[in-house]
Amino acid sequence: MKAPTERFSDRVEHYSRYRPGYPAAALDLLARECGLAPGIRVADIGAGTGIFTRLLLDRGALVFAVEPNPEMRAAAEQWLAGTPGFASVAAPAEATGLPDASVELIVAAQAFHWFDRAKARAEFARILRPGGWLALVWNEREIDTTPFLRSYEQLLREYAPEYGVVDHRDIGPAEVGAFFHPGRATLATFSYRQRFDYEGLKGRLLSSSYAPNAGHPNHAPMLRALRSLFERHQQDGCVTWHYRTRVFYGQLAG
Repeated sequence: MKAPTERFSDRVEHYSRYRPGYPAAALDLLARECGLAPGIRVADIGAGTGIFTRLLLDRGALVFAVEPNPEMRAAAEQWLAGTPGFASVAAPAEATGLPDASVELIVAAQAFHWFDRAKARAEFARILRPGGWLALVWNEREIDTTPFLRSYEQLLREYAPEYGVVDHRDIGPAEVGAFFHPGRATLATFSYRQRFDYEGLKGRLLSSSYAPNAGHPNHAPMLRALRSLFERHQQDGCVTWHYRTRVFYGQLAG
């Protein structure tokens, strides 16, 4: 199994094009509860190709996009080059290189489950200013709310051997609570969705680190099964992914 910082190196194009954004309500929550506002200094940890970074920049934040994977970071730099407030940082969550007490807000969108939690917590406490906030964000694909989503879940379990091993759903309130302790985290949830034609659905699948790539014996059978699944469930040439967006937010203490 690849190291976490290398898992998406060969999936950057699919990741950039087909991964979901995030609901505006989640950014509104950060503005209302965590001080997100024009001029605020934010560390976006595990920023990837810059999907969440872009949303923070749109709110006027000054964003340090911290990403250890060179291919993912290069995609963000190409997309966001010249955007006011954007700074790219080549570093992992556990050693960002940012100065002490240098940011008012830390966010980690779709990334926390890759971190060494003990080392990342110490680093976050170091770079946060007193009274600063931390938000951990995930888009969690619903797996059983529609026939299509149930079929897609079964496809992953049949053709993606690493699915479940790297799935982030094992991160829940207990794990997050331990990270914030002795501070406390509050959970807010939102709905989000994407609609895909077949090429979009295939790209979304192949953006996942656990999906077998070309050359793996499961790759071609998986895509044949995906085509069949799409034809069974498409309506007007598209299928719909439903997400539950989870935002854990709070202040670190100690």
